[in-house]
Amino acid sequence: MTISLDARRSDAPDSYTAWRSARLTGVAAATGNLALVETRWLPAPTDPAEEFARATAEAPATVTVTALKRGNLDTGEPEHGLRFWDSASPAIQAFDTVSAFDYDPDWVIEAQFTPVSGDRTIPFEHIRDNGGSRELVVPGDITFSRDGVDYSLSAFDDDGTLLLVFGDATNRLDGETGTYSSGRFLFVQRSGDQGFGDAGPVTLDFNRAFVPPCGFSVQYNCPMPPAQNRFAGSVEAGERNVVFTGGFDIYTL
Repeated sequence: MTISLDARRSDAPDSYTAWRSARLTGVAAATGNLALVETRWLPAPTDPAEEFARATAEAPATVTVTALKRGNLDTGEPEHGLRFWDSASPAIQAFDTVSAFDYDPDWVIEAQFTPVSGDRTIPFEHIRDNGGSRELVVPGDITFSRDGVDYSLSAFDDDGTLLLVFGDATNRLDGETGTYSSGRFLFVQRSGDQGFGDAGPVTLDFNRAFVPPCGFSVQYNCPMPPAQNRFAGSVEAGERNVVFTGGFDIYTL
């Protein structure tokens, strides 16, 4: 999931254009964000392998079935589920674009990553957990100063990449400056092969902030920004909202 970036290169706007094109293609792919039509959690003691095989055999030609696992919100015990991706989903059929701010080099920010104990977790509320929170590993602190304000952000380990979930004053606004209501995501870029145990510089290119998967399908359960990741001001960079044609709305399916 890592997106390569050298923010100091003179071709950064061209690289951003290529990233935008890849994003628009990816979300509408056969297993892209728009294709997810069902997340089915299996009751115990169901055999997940048997259910996966059955669902795959019964799926229509346009549907791909994948397996997933999570920890129970209360007990932490593993729960197994299936996801159903339809390359002909109503969302794909109605998809127009993902609106975005114009590229702004001022929103490419150099920050510092400082590692912490490998077992530190921070509770992240999730959009479909009815106010509950899940403990996610946050390997370190990301600090920088902007406009006289010092920030210390928490990005969690997303399969080996730091993922920042942040909110700002543009969330829920209408018009040309409004962005997705629950916040946005951003992959944190590191140079070389530095791991989470190494302190060093990181790049926050907010031009590549993106609408989280739950903005494309209600079948996702996205983490929401914790308090320390909420900007008081506006981050007018990156993706804004998913745009559909014909009045389509993922919440009225």
